[in-house]
Amino acid sequence: MRHWVMRMTVHLIPVDDYGWLAPLFRERMTRWSHGRLGILGVDDAQREKALDAMRGALERRGAMTRNELMEVAERTGLETTTQTRTHLVMLLVVEGTGCIGPDVGRTSAVVATRDWIGEIRSRPREESIAELARRYIGAFAPASERDFASWSGLPLGECRLGLERIAGELRERRVGNETLLVPRGWQARPPRSPLVRLLPAFDTYLMGYASRAHLVDEAGEKRILPGGGILRPSICVDGRLVGTWANKRSGRKLAVSVEPFEPLPDDVMEAIADEARDIGRFENAEGALS
Repeated sequence: MRHWVMRMTVHLIPVDDYGWLAPLFRERMTRWSHGRLGILGVDDAQREKALDAMRGALERRGAMTRNELMEVAERTGLETTTQTRTHLVMLLVVEGTGCIGPDVGRTSAVVATRDWIGEIRSRPREESIAELARRYIGAFAPASERDFASWSGLPLGECRLGLERIAGELRERRVGNETLLVPRGWQARPPRSPLVRLLPAFDTYLMGYASRAHLVDEAGEKRILPGGGILRPSICVDGRLVGTWANKRSGRKLAVSVEPFEPLPDDVMEAIADEARDIGRFENAEGALS
C-alpha cells in the first residue's frame, strides 16, 4: 500500500507493516499539514468541518476519488485549491480513516482503511522505533545514527533510543572519526565487478544517508542534485555514482541516454546496455542505449 511515512513522503509499504509504521510519522505529518492549511487560509474550524464531512462520506461509500472527496469538502463552504486539496486528503489518510487505494483513471481512490487492509496490528511506539532501526541498519549498514535520522526524518534523539533498544543486535565499526553500526555477524563482501545499476530518481540508496560523500565526489553530487528538489537518475558502478541517465519512450521503443562524469570502460558500458534492455523488459518495451 502507499502511505506517507519516512521523510514525509509517499512510500510503498507492506500492508502488515502499516499498523506499527504509519503511527510513527502521524503526529509530525498532521502538525505540518495543519500549519500549511493555516498559511493557505484554512482555519481550524473550516478544516475540521471539511474533514468530518469527508470522513462521513468515506464511511458511507467505502471508496472515493480525490475529486469526489473535494466535492464533499466544498459543500461545507470551503473553497479548495490544488494545495488545500492535497493536505485534506493527506490528513484523511495520515489519521488512518482512509488509505490510498486503487487507481481510477489518472487519479487514485481513497478507500476506508478497515475495508482495504482489515485488522490493524499496532505496537507501542518504542517497539516500533526499534523495529524501524533494525530494518534500517539491516538494509543500509554500515551506517550512523545520523544516517538513520536523515533517512527516517524522525528526531535524532528518538532514533538513538530505537538503536539503543537493539544495541545487543549491533556492533560498532570505526571508519575514520566516525562510529558506524552494523548487525552482529555482518561482514563486508566485495561485489563482483563491475556491478552496474541504473538507479531511478530518488532511489532509496541515494536517500539512505546523511551524506553522500562515500557515494560520489562533490562535483558529481552537484550534477545529480542540481537544486530545486531534483534528484536525477544515477549510474551506480560498484557502489559509486559515476553519472546520470534518462529515458524517452516512443511506442515500443525505450531509448536510454547516459551522461557519465568521465569516460567509462567498455565492460561497464556493456553492463549499462544490459540494464537498459532490462528496464525495457520491465516497461514492456524494447530498451536500448541511444
